[in-house]
Amino acid sequence: MAGAIKPSLMSVHIVAFGNERDGFSEDNQQSSLIWTYLGRSALISETENSLLLNSANHAGNPVFIEYQACVFGNVRLVVHDCPLWDIFDSDWYTSQNLIEGADIIVIKYSVNDKSSFQEVKDSYVPMIKRALEHYSIPVIISAVGTRRSEVPCTCPLCTLDRGTCVTASEGIQLAKELGATYLELHSLSDFYIGKYFGGVLEYFMIQSLNQKSSEKMKKRKKGHKCQGVKPPQLEQPEKMPILKGEASHYNSDLHNLLICCQCVDVVFYTEDLKEVVEAHKIVLCSVSHVFMLLFNVKSPADVQDSSIIRTAQTLFAVNNEAVFPVSSRGSPSSPPLRVIVKDSFFCSCLSEILHFIYSGAFRWELLEEDIKKKLKDPGEVELVLKKVKCILKTPGKVNSSENCRYHQTAKPWQLCNTSLRLFFNTHVLADVIFQIQGSIVPAHRAVLVARCEVMAAMFNGSYIEGNSFLVPVYGVSKDTFLSFLEYLYTDSCCPVSILQAMSLLICAEMYQVSRLQHICELYIITQLQSMPSRELASTSLSIVSLLRKAKFHNSDCLSNWLLHFIATNYLIFSQKPEFQDLSVEERSFVEMHRWPSSMYLKQLADYRSYINSQKCHCIIM
Repeated sequence: MAGAIKPSLMSVHIVAFGNERDGFSEDNQQSSLIWTYLGRSALISETENSLLLNSANHAGNPVFIEYQACVFGNVRLVVHDCPLWDIFDSDWYTSQNLIEGADIIVIKYSVNDKSSFQEVKDSYVPMIKRALEHYSIPVIISAVGTRRSEVPCTCPLCTLDRGTCVTASEGIQLAKELGATYLELHSLSDFYIGKYFGGVLEYFMIQSLNQKSSEKMKKRKKGHKCQGVKPPQLEQPEKMPILKGEASHYNSDLHNLLICCQCVDVVFYTEDLKEVVEAHKIVLCSVSHVFMLLFNVKSPADVQDSSIIRTAQTLFAVNNEAVFPVSSRGSPSSPPLRVIVKDSFFCSCLSEILHFIYSGAFRWELLEEDIKKKLKDPGEVELVLKKVKCILKTPGKVNSSENCRYHQTAKPWQLCNTSLRLFFNTHVLADVIFQIQGSIVPAHRAVLVARCEVMAAMFNGSYIEGNSFLVPVYGVSKDTFLSFLEYLYTDSCCPVSILQAMSLLICAEMYQVSRLQHICELYIITQLQSMPSRELASTSLSIVSLLRKAKFHNSDCLSNWLLHFIATNYLIFSQKPEFQDLSVEERSFVEMHRWPSSMYLKQLADYRSYINSQKCHCIIM
C-alpha cells in the first residue's frame, strides 16, 4: 500500500468491472470513471490541499487496481477497479471474494464498443448473476461515451457504424436482468460525474452505512447481554390428549325403530283388511302434512293446499271398527290407529316408501329402483312416485323429482331432524309425561325408544314405566333434562356454560347416550382452552370438581384431559385451594407432567442469583 489512511469507524467497499474506454491503457488511467469521481468528489476529505487518495497496482493481478480514500469525514472508502473481465477466467476465486465483500458493484462499458458489450453480456453477466444469488448488493450499470451515430444509416450499401454502438435499450435490458440502476454518462464532466453518477453512488453509500450502523448497534446490544451463565431454555408443554368424537347415528336409530316395530301407534291395512306395515305417527307427521291431516294434527284450514288435502282424502282412510284384527305390537289399553290404504299400487309399495321416509327421505333414486322392482308397469311406477312427492310436499310449493333428489345431496335427514323439533316439549301426539321438579314435560315414546337404549328398556320391558303415562324423573334438573330430550329429538345440543355441559354429561351417562357425552366433553374442553390465563386464575369454576365428576361418571377422556390441563397450567392451579383436593395419585401425575418443570424453575432461580451477583441487568427478566 502506497500510503497510510486515518483510522476510521466504518468502511464502504466498491467493486468496479469493465472498461469505459474504447481501449484500456495505463497511461490514461487518470481519466477513468472511478479515478475521475474520486478526484472531483466534494465528499473526499482534504488535508493540506492534497487528497487522501492512494492507488496501487497488484502485481499478482495486473488488471486489478485498488484505490483508498476517506469520505463523509471518517468513513474509509475502498475501491477495487477491474478494467479487464479476464479476472473471471483467470482467477474466479478472487473475483468471487471481491463480489462477496462488495457493498456496491459498478459495471461500466463504452457505448461505442458493441463487441465487448456483447461478450460481457453473454459470458460474464451470467457469472455475476450466479454470484449475487445469495447477496443483496446494489448494482450500477454505467454506459459511458457519446455514440458516434445516434441514428445509424439505413442504406443497404452503407456499413458506417452499423452494429458498433450499444443502444440505450440494450443497456436498460441488461440492467433489468441484474436488477441494477442504469446510467448514461455522455462524458466525464462535472455534471455527469459529480451530480449524476456521484449522486447515485453516494446514495447507495449512505444506504450501506445505515445498514452497517444498524447491524453494529445490534451486535453492541448483544455484547451488552450478560455473559457467562446462559438463561435456561423453557421446554414446550406436553401435547394435550386428543378427544375423538362419535359419528351421528340419528338416521339409523329411526330406521331401526321401523324395523323393530317398537311403540307402534298406527297400522296400515289393505282395502280387504290385511295388515301391510306398522309405523309411528310422530315420524310420519314430521315429514308430511298429509299425515298431519290424517292424524288430526292439523286441519285443512291450517294447510291451505288443495293438493295435500286431496291426497290425504283419496289415498287414506281412518277406521276404528271392531272388524280389524288387533295388532300384536299395540298396547291393549291404547291400540294403534288403523288406516286403510285406498290405492292398491301405493299400498303394495308402502313398506319401501316407509323405509325411505324413516331412513331420512334423501335416497330418492334407491326408492325409484325399489318401486320399479315391485311394479313392472312404468305408468304405475310414475303414479306411485307422484303420490310420494305429494306426501313430502311443502304446502304452497311446487314439488318435483329435482326437489326430492335435493335431499340426497344437500342435507341428509333434513326433513326429519329439523321437523321433529316441532314436536319437542309439546303435547301434540305425546304419549308419555315426565314429572320433574314439580313440572311436567311431554314426550313421545317412539323417539325416546329409538334414540336411547335405556329408555327402550324402560318402556318395552317389564318395568312400571312401560304401562305408565306419568313417569317421574329424579337426580337431574328440569333444564338439564329438557336439553337431554332436545338432543334426542334433534341430534344437537347447545350448552350455555361449562357447568350446564357437565350436568348434561352426567344425564347422558345416566341414560347411556355416549355421543351426547362426547359432545359435552368437547364443549367443556373447547371452553377451557379458550379461557385466558388471567381469567383461569380468577375464575370461581373448580377444575378439580369437574375432574371429580368426570371420573365418577366414567368420562375417562375428559378426566384424563383435565389432569393434563391442570399440569400444563401448574403455576395457576398450584396456588388455588382446590389443588390440595387432588388425590395422591393425581398429584403424582400432575407433578410428573407439570409445566414449567421443577428442573426449569430451579435453573431459573440459579440464573437469577447469578445475575444479581454480577449486578448486571438481564433483559429477559
